[in-house]
Amino acid sequence: MSTAITIVIAILSLAVGAGVSGYVFFKKGIAYRQQQAEATIGSAEQEAERIKKEAGKLIESAKVECENRKKSALVEAKDEIYKIKSEADKEIKERRNEISRQERRIQQKEENLDKKNDNLEKKEEILQNKIKAADEKLAEAESIKKSQMDILEKISEFTREQAKDYIISQLETELVHEKALKISAYEQQIKDACDEKARNYISLAIAKCAADQVSESSISVVALPNDEMKGRIIGREGRNIRTLETLTGVDLIIDDTPEAITLSCFDQVRREVARIALEKLIADGRIHPTRIEEMVDKARREVEHKIKQEGERAILETNVHNINHELVKLIGRLRFRTSYRQNVLNHSIEVAQLSGILASELGVDANIARRAGLLHDIGKALTSEIEGSHVQIGVDVCKKYKESAEVIHAVEAHHNDVEPQTVIACIVQAADAISAARPAARCENYESYIKRLEKLEEICSSYEGVEKCFAVQAGREVRIMVLPEIINDEKMVLVARDIVKRIEDEMEYPGQIKVHLIRESRTIEYAK
Repeated sequence: MSTAITIVIAILSLAVGAGVSGYVFFKKGIAYRQQQAEATIGSAEQEAERIKKEAGKLIESAKVECENRKKSALVEAKDEIYKIKSEADKEIKERRNEISRQERRIQQKEENLDKKNDNLEKKEEILQNKIKAADEKLAEAESIKKSQMDILEKISEFTREQAKDYIISQLETELVHEKALKISAYEQQIKDACDEKARNYISLAIAKCAADQVSESSISVVALPNDEMKGRIIGREGRNIRTLETLTGVDLIIDDTPEAITLSCFDQVRREVARIALEKLIADGRIHPTRIEEMVDKARREVEHKIKQEGERAILETNVHNINHELVKLIGRLRFRTSYRQNVLNHSIEVAQLSGILASELGVDANIARRAGLLHDIGKALTSEIEGSHVQIGVDVCKKYKESAEVIHAVEAHHNDVEPQTVIACIVQAADAISAARPAARCENYESYIKRLEKLEEICSSYEGVEKCFAVQAGREVRIMVLPEIINDEKMVLVARDIVKRIEDEMEYPGQIKVHLIRESRTIEYAK
């Protein structure tokens, strides 16, 4: 019994002890969890503090970066403002230089006008003196005549009227037979001259009905879409206008004329090339030296094609066939030649038509007459390239392309270089005179001016090392492009002085001529 009680007591003791130990273990577990939670909260607070510090640092660096960007933007803005101001100052300076050049030109023109007025006043004074002297001589001659008549009246004892009546009465009796013979001769002469006078009347009618020809000018005007285009054509520091003037040999005059540029050059082919190239550049809108070179090349090809078309047009208008194609091109080149301000191609067409009509009236071959009339001035197409008169050059050209002997003789005789031997030669000579003698058909002063410019270019081209030369500014300036491998910088001064000396010795010209030598080296490679 006691053993059982002991066992029960032991069991109860164990149960109580297990309960107490379980309670202690549970309490320790709670404490451990509380410690872990506090540790986690502490680390989270530390992490939050660390993130807060890093965020502060990032904000500070962002503020610094913003300040730096602000400063760099201000510097760039100041640089851009300075650049724009510099460009504006440069443009203002260029405009001022252009205005100064225009003022110098105007001043020079005024000086030339003053000189011309002085010369006209001197000539007028000389003319008045000559008229006065002529009047005095006429009065003296009248007095001498009167004194001689008075002496004759005293010697003959007849007055002037009595002497006249006496002579008439004597002649009426003595010259009755002679008057009859004279009347018969005059009647026969009138009959013989009827056909010739009729032909003359026909020629006069043809001359009156001839188409008007417009006098050629040494300038062309190119229209612009707006005045801003002038600045683009000039280019930065004038590089575009210099390139165009150098390639074409034409002087570009950009003044205050609204929406227009003037091209000045005595050579019509150069002026036409420059006009076409400039119009293409304006239409294209891209204006820079490389594009200018391309457009000038295209314009030259276009002008060559136009020359060929003009030759074909002349052949069709004159009804002349079977002409060599090279000769057709030479005929077309006459479109850009003038003789005393008369267009040579229009003049040749008119001479061909007149020759054909006159030949038909006279009963000779009209086809040969038209052919000779069309080719009579063909030598003028080559006078700037070959030495000699246009008559001799024309004869050589016709022989080269195997024209008939009648045509060659008509070309050779149309200025009486040889005596005309055929009716065709006389017809061409007459038609040439009719076309050239019409009122306002020709102007000698213009032709003299052109010859002076051609002489100026000829002198400059005669020197070794000269590649091209162009007379511009109405002959007041000549621009000479030299080969850099032949003429160096030191030799340029000597060549310029020699050219100036020859111009002064061999030419007569108003004012002064500026000789401008240009030496330029270029290297061109192609990336393939």
